[in-house]
Amino acid sequence: MAELKTTPTRASVDDYLAGVPDERRRGDAAIVCEMMRRVTGQPPAMWGDSIVGFGSRHLRYATGRELDWFEVGFSPRKQALTVYLTEGFDGHDELLSRLGPHSTGRACLYLRRLDAVDLDVLERLVKAAVEQARSGQT
Repeated sequence: MAELKTTPTRASVDDYLAGVPDERRRGDAAIVCEMMRRVTGQPPAMWGDSIVGFGSRHLRYATGRELDWFEVGFSPRKQALTVYLTEGFDGHDELLSRLGPHSTGRACLYLRRLDAVDLDVLERLVKAAVEQARSGQT
């Protein structure tokens, strides 16, 4: 089995965020970082080269695959601020409808402009993901 590349590192979150080239994306990342720190009660940690994760949990899939992963995280990518809500979006249609401009993947929320979304709704989505992760529900 291939080695998982996205694992916790000792790299500095502050240095990583300070190095985000786009000023607006850097500011958006700082806001989301503080929000996730507050919601999780955990310090941020670098996971791989470009994901800031909060908390840690062990996942075991039906296939037998096991891995350690963060509860929630984000990455200030060039195209969009990517928010990782690893529990996905099932049951959150109402919140997503009020969030503002976004797109989603299975467990990724893509935000082009943080100032275009409702931060209270984003925080509620993050809280719901953390609660779900900590309860063991998937």
